[in-house]
Amino acid sequence: MRFILALIAVLTAPMTAHAAGLPPNILLVIADDMGVDASPCHAEGSDLVRMPVLTALCRDSMVFDAAYASPTCSPTRATIMTGRYGSRTGIGGAIRPDNAVTLDDGEVSLFDRLAETGRYSAALIGKWHLTADAKDYGHPARLGVDHFFGLYSGGAKDYSDWTAVEATGGTAREVEVKTYATTEISNRAIDWITVQSGPWFLWLAYTAPHSPFHVPPADLHSFSDLAEDAQSIQRAPQRHYFAALQAMDTELGRVLGAIDPQVRANTIILFIGDNGTPGQVRRADGMRDRAKGSIYDGGTRVPLVVNGPGVTPGRTSALVNTTDLYATILGLAGGTSNAADSIDFRAVLSGQAQTQRGHAYVEHFSNARPKGAGSTGWAIRDGSHKLVQREGAGAELYDLAADPDERQNLLASPSPAATAIANRLKAAREALLR
Repeated sequence: MRFILALIAVLTAPMTAHAAGLPPNILLVIADDMGVDASPCHAEGSDLVRMPVLTALCRDSMVFDAAYASPTCSPTRATIMTGRYGSRTGIGGAIRPDNAVTLDDGEVSLFDRLAETGRYSAALIGKWHLTADAKDYGHPARLGVDHFFGLYSGGAKDYSDWTAVEATGGTAREVEVKTYATTEISNRAIDWITVQSGPWFLWLAYTAPHSPFHVPPADLHSFSDLAEDAQSIQRAPQRHYFAALQAMDTELGRVLGAIDPQVRANTIILFIGDNGTPGQVRRADGMRDRAKGSIYDGGTRVPLVVNGPGVTPGRTSALVNTTDLYATILGLAGGTSNAADSIDFRAVLSGQAQTQRGHAYVEHFSNARPKGAGSTGWAIRDGSHKLVQREGAGAELYDLAADPDERQNLLASPSPAATAIANRLKAAREALLR
């Protein structure tokens, strides 16, 4: 029943134009460990994942087919927060004990820029994962986040028994939570949204469907026969991963349904995954080495969906980096961005074919050894070709139109044309990082 109610809430929400003179509310939703192969709005995942709320949302949205994030979560979040590539912020890999880096609180954050407009209240609810100091609860406030609630590190050990951090108005405390994490994060989002009296921005960062793979509450998903013991889940976790996605979808529907219809009519919703799907739950296509943690498309191409007033529904092949969310969100809010790595893609939302971004760029670097199928290095692509440079390996070039799975390296026996394309992309990278 909750699936149906959540879906109705989305389908019946009005999508009218901006209220006269009012800046839009902005809801940024981030799914943790969700690549395009786990998206019902993209061909790769359309027959695998049942997410009726997101599916309905996509029908009235601009859906991006070439949106790129970092291969792991911390650098993606840092690019959104700062509008700058990891090579500038120092956040190039997931923050963990053997990669103890922290986003410098001297960065001019998205929240700092929103505050400069003098109009927006703002909050971040969900996952933080931008500091190596697990007890430095003042870090969000120093980056301009006046209200934070959620998981402070990379993931919860138990979705139904976890510790949250609540930091508001200069004070912070730990909160022991027994409510299912996706539900509690949604509860907190609803509580915050419903008391706002003016324009607002909410960064809603779900920890789902990130591991540990588990059995969500039965009323949040449609699977009835999921194994509950750890060994069985470890052997075959894919359906548990899908169940966590469905649970997130259901709770997102509840969040959207709780927004007053007049407020919803003036709300822009951006939904994005923070990196590719983990290798152990990717679709069975023999590409587990091209998953989360890798600089191939399987690790970096993510679903991006934008919905709301002024957005022309459809699909676009326009190239987008997660850095671009910074300038775009500020543009929607009437703010300004000086971040050189961030390009405002609002023109695409109104139906134009492209942005000023001629290349999508991803990088992965860390003091720690990559886990699983992870790889460090960088990759850059234009509208047709992608150059991949893994650390300690030779360059690779792929024709994405003919070879979207990146299996035929055109530099293995390079032709003059392939060499010229590779050199052009290498020069484009050097220009991006000047």
